[in-house]
Amino acid sequence: MPRTTLAGRIRSSVHDAGADEREVDASLALLADVVLLKGLIDGAPDKTRRLSREPCPHGAKYRSACRVCSACPHGRQRCRCKDCGGASICSHGRKRTTCRECGGGGLCGAHARQRSLCKECGGGSICAHGRRRVICKDCGGAGLCPHGRQHHVCKPCGGASICAHGRRRDRCKPCVAKKFIAATSKS
Repeated sequence: MPRTTLAGRIRSSVHDAGADEREVDASLALLADVVLLKGLIDGAPDKTRRLSREPCPHGAKYRSACRVCSACPHGRQRCRCKDCGGASICSHGRKRTTCRECGGGGLCGAHARQRSLCKECGGGSICAHGRRRVICKDCGGAGLCPHGRQHHVCKPCGGASICAHGRRRDRCKPCVAKKFIAATSKS
């Protein structure tokens, strides 16, 4: 059965009533204006096509995903900012989905662990071998490089966790000392 548009249904019902062709066209033009003002396109459901879903001038697909348009005065996403009282932050000052006291939706009910990583509950991020799917060598995890290591700690691949000294950034004494000095000088 072909899908008919809202305009097509109105045209046929008004035509059946015996209305003049100019009256039908005028009614449809008025309807098109109302539809455009409401943000709908050709009879699409109200929730899918809104004017607020337009791309932002900074290149993000939607304004809500843009770090400039939807940023708070603190330079964070407004929904995730503790200082602004973002919607993703619970009354305890934690992420709402992972707060144990609030019973976050991202936690499994029986163990109060992150739902996707709970082995007993069969979390979606756990493979058949009982490991995290992303770093399982037997499954060929997406987080592994051709050398069989995690991407971020592989020297030949130029992992992000490898410092200028050729060591892991969190285990390199000069890098850790430099980070500590920078953190203490800010306060």
